[in-house]
Amino acid sequence: MAQGCKSILYTAPTGSGKTLLTAHMLHTAASKGMRCLFVVHRRELIKQSAQAFDLEGIKYGIISAGFSEDRSHWVQLASVQTLARRLARVSEPRLIVWDEAHHLAASSWSDIFARYGTSYHIGITATPERLDGKGLGTYFSNLIVGPTVQTLTKQGYLSPYKLYAPSNVDLTGIHTRMGDYEKREINSVVDRPSITGNAIEHYKRLCEGRRAVVFCASIQHSKHVVEQFNAAGIPAAHVDGETPEDERDRAIENFKKGNIQVLSNVEIFGEGFDVPAIEAAILLRPTQSLGYFMQQVGRALRPFEGKNQAIILDHVGNWSRHGLPDDDREWSLEGRPQRARGEGGAGVSVRICPKCFAAMPSGLSVCKYCGEVFPVKPREIIEKDGQLLEIQAEIARKMVRRQQGMAQSMQELFEIGRARGYKNPRAWAYFVFKGRQQKRNRGIAV
Repeated sequence: MAQGCKSILYTAPTGSGKTLLTAHMLHTAASKGMRCLFVVHRRELIKQSAQAFDLEGIKYGIISAGFSEDRSHWVQLASVQTLARRLARVSEPRLIVWDEAHHLAASSWSDIFARYGTSYHIGITATPERLDGKGLGTYFSNLIVGPTVQTLTKQGYLSPYKLYAPSNVDLTGIHTRMGDYEKREINSVVDRPSITGNAIEHYKRLCEGRRAVVFCASIQHSKHVVEQFNAAGIPAAHVDGETPEDERDRAIENFKKGNIQVLSNVEIFGEGFDVPAIEAAILLRPTQSLGYFMQQVGRALRPFEGKNQAIILDHVGNWSRHGLPDDDREWSLEGRPQRARGEGGAGVSVRICPKCFAAMPSGLSVCKYCGEVFPVKPREIIEKDGQLLEIQAEIARKMVRRQQGMAQSMQELFEIGRARGYKNPRAWAYFVFKGRQQKRNRGIAV
């Protein structure tokens, strides 16, 4: 800002303390007599932001349905929906901070952004791109990248994790709409007992008794999942955008207290659901959006006393499209380059340990995790329908690189891209193949 930049985007992982950082910035600005505005997009975020402001000792007003306005304070906390309706009544601030700034392409957001053209704008988000992967350079001129998931985990600010995933997910024939899988078609695939293993069975086997958040494809799907959990004697509840506010608040409070072990939702808790006690994330909705994937797994990565690690049950193979939660990612205001999309390990040949079900390179003779000795003679790998398999981060990355390196032709690269679920596997294959040729021309070994 001292260099003249008036629109700055800051990115850091879920759980890195972006809201408290915002509270500190606003408190400092307000102490200098600057009128400030913090814009959020969900009712739950109003409450959580207010708690952060209280910790910082900020005096603030709230612009949101159900709250009495007090515009005498330098800092105003606003929901984007209410602010869009009351623009004529709100004085232009000197500083605006946009929570979950990747939503800025939405009309109500962009209208407010344009209205306050002379203000300083700071956007904060865990994934600095639109949900379709396009960049945010239209709104911000500078990008500040905070610490990575790996760095925060090593420092103890995020929880380590184990990720379990199915051996095979078939989304053949599913169409894409607005950058993600078509919701009705996805619902027809996942809203069935046979979808890549039974969620109840794997919850019991891998994280029984732990508080888990489930991400579903539709309201009907979520309600069916909750019915199955309750029928199995596991207290569960469903919430969505249409759930009455008092009922949603009650469900969340019961979940925090541990009265409910499983809380299933539809597009509610991907953002702004801050409950460090969450020990597991259960993914039952396939998505092509890296943003959705990172927001969902991030719910379980916050540390908590007595929580040794987070469990991620990826029943729909999202890791194979987007990589692992702590993969290093290069962010840009122009969006992610095509070659980075869908980074993951679908289609990689692995050996499944028959004892602990960990996944590892097929060439090993001993399980590097539990010590199980594999038979010398080849035998069929035990892969029951729906069995969730642990994906080890470093192994998965090595397998991805090895598989791609072994492909000798553009057709082989195309098949890999198609197996990984890339949006445009032919363009990706061409990009990789062309890059290899350029390296050879420069005399670089590939």
